[in-house]
Amino acid sequence: MKNILKTTLIISYAALALAACSSDSDSKSEAKSDGSLIPNTAFASTYEPLASDDFVITNAEIYDGIGGQIPNGFIHIVDGKISAIGEGGFTGNAGNQIDAGGKPVSPGIIDIHSHLGNYPSPGVTAHGDGNEVTSPVTSEVYAEHGVWPQDPGFGHALAGGVTTLHILPGSANLFGGRGVTLRNVAARTVQAMKFPDAPYTLKMACGENPKRVYGQKGGPGSRMGNVAGYRKNWIKAAEYKKKLESGKDVTRDIQLETMAGVLNGDILVQMHCYRADEMAQIMDIAKEFGYKITTFHHAVESYKIGDLLAKNDVCSAMWADWYGFKMEANDGIRENVPFVHAQGACAMIHSDDSYGIQRLNQEVAKTWADGNRAGLAIPKAEAFMWMTHNPAKALGISDQTGSLETGKRADIVLWSADPFSTYARPEKVYIDGALSYDRAAGLKPVSDFMIGQNGGHE
Repeated sequence: MKNILKTTLIISYAALALAACSSDSDSKSEAKSDGSLIPNTAFASTYEPLASDDFVITNAEIYDGIGGQIPNGFIHIVDGKISAIGEGGFTGNAGNQIDAGGKPVSPGIIDIHSHLGNYPSPGVTAHGDGNEVTSPVTSEVYAEHGVWPQDPGFGHALAGGVTTLHILPGSANLFGGRGVTLRNVAARTVQAMKFPDAPYTLKMACGENPKRVYGQKGGPGSRMGNVAGYRKNWIKAAEYKKKLESGKDVTRDIQLETMAGVLNGDILVQMHCYRADEMAQIMDIAKEFGYKITTFHHAVESYKIGDLLAKNDVCSAMWADWYGFKMEANDGIRENVPFVHAQGACAMIHSDDSYGIQRLNQEVAKTWADGNRAGLAIPKAEAFMWMTHNPAKALGISDQTGSLETGKRADIVLWSADPFSTYARPEKVYIDGALSYDRAAGLKPVSDFMIGQNGGHE
């Protein structure tokens, strides 16, 4: 994909080699000795980081994404990784030095709940590829197969400091399909955006959406039917898993394959759920069948059960102040995120919106301020976790990104001002140490789709 920038700089991705993606034509599936599925080589990641320099950012106010703050620090980047981070002046050798001028530096923002590419701009019916509304169980579909890499929304999210995002199917179904974690880079294919070795996820949904969509299509038509539907299908998945573990040839079933991957712990459950009572019931179902809920999404009532979430090590992805638009979203509070955090549970912000993803720092700032007005006194450095480390944890990639620590990917945002200020903007965004966005220089990716649209400008 040709990436045209606002400056005269042109970066061509044509030279990037695409790894061959082979599809297993065998109708049989095998199991490892521990019963887990042999990894499918189809649709493998071909992501290759752009070349990055050996450089150091100095004189920076560093928020490390895990609760730490360095008032005057440096970050040394080598080969796209953080080589060193510390307080004071940098005394080593670096090919280039960037003086942050005392401005804040943070990890790249991670959005755990996005539909970019599946519902791209322009928002027309032909671009609606986020929901497979043909059955309440569609665990066989993959969100990545509907992602359009030329969605201009990716570039807008990058300008908001988002370096990694998780694309999920919609919430029409009990079992909606697999989600995929992407690097926010310009690419010709979704494979070239896929975060290498990031676990797949399974999108599930509870509450109003499945019963509304399928109530006139044979069910489920009630919350009772929703729960029965989960349990019936987990029973099928458990039986399929046993067949795999038997060592015998098993006819491949890609619907049950995804669910068996959840039972093995290889695929992480990301579940759309609003009400506290339903989240508690879902955690009981998970215990019944021996799997784990990784994150409840939207989770408007998580503040009511923060202790249960903490006890079960379940994360909660929430909005700052978006609630009240339907009955199950009615009992929301602006302090939801900080109240969950204060109860010891894993809390985070998410967008679920092509506009909200551009200002997640402001969303965190709003809910952090609301929590502090309620008397929680959460340090600003801790609140950074809600858009960096915690979503990385919930996606199974916190060993690689989500915080500024030695050895991790150099996904870094240099801010113009305090990121919790309405006026703050990312000045520079680095992905794997490569400068991917520079506000002052006009360096930003522009989708080929936008060429000829409004003069090629976004």
